[in-house]
Parts: sequence; structure tokens; C-alpha cells
Amino acid sequence: MSDAGVGGGRAAAPAAPPIAPVVQEILSAIPAGCSWLLPLTADDGRIVDFRVAATSGQAHDLYGRGAARIGARLSELYPSMVDGPLWRTYERVLADGGPERVPDFRYAEKRAGIVADSLFDVSVHRVLGGLLVSWQRLDEDERRMARLELLGSLGWAEYDVATGQSRWSPGMYRIFERDPALGPMSRAEQSAAIVPEDHGLREAAWQTLDSGATSDVTVRFQPGASVKYLRILSDVARDADGAPLKIYAVVQDVTARVGSRTEIERLGDQLRTREMTALAEHRLAGQLQNLIQPVPREPFRLAGLEATVDYLPAESALQVGGDWYHAQTLPGGQVVLAVGDVAGHGLEAASGMAHLRFGLVAWLSIGVRDPAALLGHLNQLCWQLKITGTAVVAVFDPATKVLSWGRAGHPVPLLARAGRARQLDRPEGMLLGAVEAASYPLASPRLHPDDLVLFYTDGLVERRVGAVDLLGQVTRTLAELSAHVDEEVLTRLPGKLHRASPDDDTCTVAVRVLS
Repeated sequence: MSDAGVGGGRAAAPAAPPIAPVVQEILSAIPAGCSWLLPLTADDGRIVDFRVAATSGQAHDLYGRGAARIGARLSELYPSMVDGPLWRTYERVLADGGPERVPDFRYAEKRAGIVADSLFDVSVHRVLGGLLVSWQRLDEDERRMARLELLGSLGWAEYDVATGQSRWSPGMYRIFERDPALGPMSRAEQSAAIVPEDHGLREAAWQTLDSGATSDVTVRFQPGASVKYLRILSDVARDADGAPLKIYAVVQDVTARVGSRTEIERLGDQLRTREMTALAEHRLAGQLQNLIQPVPREPFRLAGLEATVDYLPAESALQVGGDWYHAQTLPGGQVVLAVGDVAGHGLEAASGMAHLRFGLVAWLSIGVRDPAALLGHLNQLCWQLKITGTAVVAVFDPATKVLSWGRAGHPVPLLARAGRARQLDRPEGMLLGAVEAASYPLASPRLHPDDLVLFYTDGLVERRVGAVDLLGQVTRTLAELSAHVDEEVLTRLPGKLHRASPDDDTCTVAVRVLS
């Protein structure tokens, strides 16, 4: 909006005075909205209109017009101002010579695309036979400030040290839940609203201001039923002698942020506690695994066989699986080979693994030799413990080289011979613990010298992500190794087969049939 004043009637526009170019040059350098208006009078001396003789070039009216207004009449520029309050102010200033100010002047506009209701602060001075009118638009600044305070939960305050008077923005009343009609809270009222434990922060803020620095504290207030966390940034304006004149403060309600941070910290503590618990459980489960089934570092001899065992934990440091194995030459000269996997991870899985392996050893010690019977006993044990798992149990006769074996939902062992490898013929077998009673048929292939047989858990050939044919890769590797079998073949085998699974432990038992 610019200065305005319109009146009825028409008058011939007088020629621009010689001083007009000088005034225009001066106003062009002024950044504020400012215009020099010359009155247009009728024959009887009545003011009928005003003409814009000069205007600042760096400010535009609400229609976006700048210096293009020079020479135009106010009745043409702002017709709705005709005989309005600002027009009357112009007449008085020209008649009396005294300056006037029109605070909170509202200009209404009905044109599309223009703000309908705008607010201005207008000052009018008589200068060089005309009017020097300066104006400042208030509504946009107020709207910006109101939005800023609302969106940012902000407010500002100003305290006059000499008079003890305070000024608050609307945001302050909203933050302190106070009726604006009551005016700002006194210092005593503010002090009473501070949570007692935070009075020390208030004093620290005053000491900071006394030292000449800017204060930034977060203090708890209880203006109503609930406690609020308010961040207060304060600064002091001083005179030439350093005496404080005014204190300026910006206040932000950060209750939600503090609440979120507190909740995040609480969740973080829970997570750390869980991680520590999981890590302790992981270590305990790992110790339990090592005590129950230590893994030999080198290949070892069994009756008619050379064997090697390898155990590779999952890449996840906080997961320990229930994989287990057993390899033993029995008193009668036969060899028992077994691998298994208890469902789940952690201490519960490791405990289940211990039950199954010790149970297998116990049944072997009382003369149970039939793989089908052993699997049946393992199934009963899982049913009683309310756990599930998979297993392969095999018994090798070194005299006949027959491998009698059965499976309970477990991956089928691989046989490699003379450059070729395949899965053994698959007998059926129910998952351990799935039903109370289950039968386990057996297969009995005859092995040859230098045959390689690989028993393994699913961590070797399965991944939860990706579609890589790991079983095919393992089969091809075994085939290549079986093409040239020597005394070191089992030593080389783990390095060629094993890659850690992200989710599952991997246990392998590989045997070479001796001559």
C-alpha cells in the first residue's frame, strides 16, 4: 500500500514544480515506502485530489506499482480511499502544518488477486507545499510473525529495566497459557512458575547476562496443570556506559522434543540392555557348544574312515544356533556319524542341542545301534522337551563298507566318487518333535575306497536372501576333490566349502573311506 488520498471533482493538473526532480532523486534512494503528494484544488480553493509528484523507487504498493505512479492521481490509484480517514488527515496536515501519524490504518480492497484487508502505519508531514507521506505495511509482518510463533512454538518478550515494564508477543501468552487481557506475567509470577529444582538455572542465566554473554537455558515451568520445558535465549541491550536498558528474550516450548528425546534415550537403554543380555547369552551358548562338542582342529581317524569336522558360526554376532554333530567308533568296530540342527537360536537352541547329543551318546552306550531306533528316541525326546529339529544318523560298517542311515527332515548327505557327486538316495523321515511317534526308514548304500561323504546342516546350502544355487556349488566342489583324492583332501575341504551364513550356523562332518 502507498499513501493515498482521493477526493471528488476534477482539477487541471498543475505543472510539476522545479523542485520535483530533486525530491524524486532524494526519494529514489530511500528504501522505505515514501511519496511526495501535491494537492489539486478547484477554483474555490478546495482540495479535490492529490497527485503523486515523487515516490521512492525501492518500495511498491500492494498492487506492485513503484515509480510508475508518478504523475497519477490518488483517486485513480486508490479509488476506495475517497473522503476516507487518511484523506482527512492529508487535509488537516496541509491546513495546520503539523505532522500526524495514522497507526493501524486499514485499507480494504475488493479486487481479485489483492489482499482484501491490509494494515499500515502511516506518517504525514507537510513539505515544500505538498505532503511527504511514509508508510509501513504491518499485516504481512504480523502474519509472518504469527505463523513463525505458531509453527515453531515460539514467543518473544521485551523487558525494560528502567520502568520494569514488559511486552509479550501473542506466542508468549499461548506458551504460558495466559489471557492476553491480563498482560505479561511479572518477574515474581514467572519465578513462581519455575519448577523449584530449576531455580539454579534461572540464576545461572542472569549471571551469564551480567557477564555480557548471551544466555541459552532450558527451564521447566508449570504455568498450568502440566510441566513445560522452555528454551529461553536472552540478550541485553546496554547504554554507552554499559548499563543494561532492555532484556530481549526468545522463548520456545520444547516439551515435545524433550519428551521424544527422553523416550529415545529410554528405548536406547532398553536396546543396550537387550544387546548386553543377548551378548552374554551368545557367549554362554558358545561356551556350552564348545564344552559339549569341541571341534577337532585336524582330520582324525575312525574305523575304516578318516573324518574332519568344521563348525562356522553365523555372521550375526548375537545369534548362536543349535547345530550339533557326533562321530564315534563304537566298541563293536562300527562307526556312528550324526549331524543335527535344533530350531531357533540362542541359549534355548544350545540347550536343546545338548539334550539331543547327550541323549544320542546315552543310547549308544547301552547298545542301541540301529539308526531308525536312534532317530525314534531323538523324536520322543524332542516331543517331551517341546522343541523341534532335524537330524541325520548313520552307522558305517568298515568290514562291509555299508553305510546305513536315516533322516528326520534333514538335508540329504552328499556322496562324491571319482569326479562325480550326488545326493544319496533319500529315505523319508519326519521332523524331530513334530509328532509324538514317528518311524524312520533307512537307506544302505555300499561305499568304495576314497569315496567322500559330506554330512551338513542347512546353513551350508541355504540363504534367506538371494537365489544362489549353493547346493550345486557344494556338489561341484566335492566332485572336483574326489577326482584326485590324496592324504590331504580333507584338510583342503573346509576352505573350499565354507562361507558363513548371515543367519545360521553351519556344521559339517566329512569322511573319506579308507582302503
